[in-house]
Amino acid sequence: MTDKNIVEVAVEAGSFTTLAAALGAADLVATLQSEGPFTVFAPTDEAFAALPEGLVAALLLPENVDALKSILTYHVVSGQVHAADVTTGDVATVEGSSLAINTADGVVINGTAKVTATDIAASNGVIHVIDAVLVPAGVDAAALLK
Repeated sequence: MTDKNIVEVAVEAGSFTTLAAALGAADLVATLQSEGPFTVFAPTDEAFAALPEGLVAALLLPENVDALKSILTYHVVSGQVHAADVTTGDVATVEGSSLAINTADGVVINGTAKVTATDIAASNGVIHVIDAVLVPAGVDAAALLK
């Protein structure tokens, strides 16, 4: 067990700088530093880089903070869920909608994001690394690029 919280563990890892910047822009750092526990499906910098050109910059603008918060909280599940406990099915997110988890061939979320590393311990939860950014149905990412 570590004494570092989810945000500290993610920043220390060095592969989540975009996620850390987004958490700061969305004013969610304090939330993910709180007691929790949380399970975070954390997209890597490469996952954010794969988004359409300009989308990350658009999301970081103050006028798009609500969309950014929705996207980020869509990656968070209440409670601490370790890889051994993940099963196929829908899981409610902090954002309010569900993630579709499929464990037939590794762990795939919403048919697009693969879990590439699991069970990274934090004092207030656990991080699972994913290779794509998940966007909830209520966010029109394309509209942010106009």
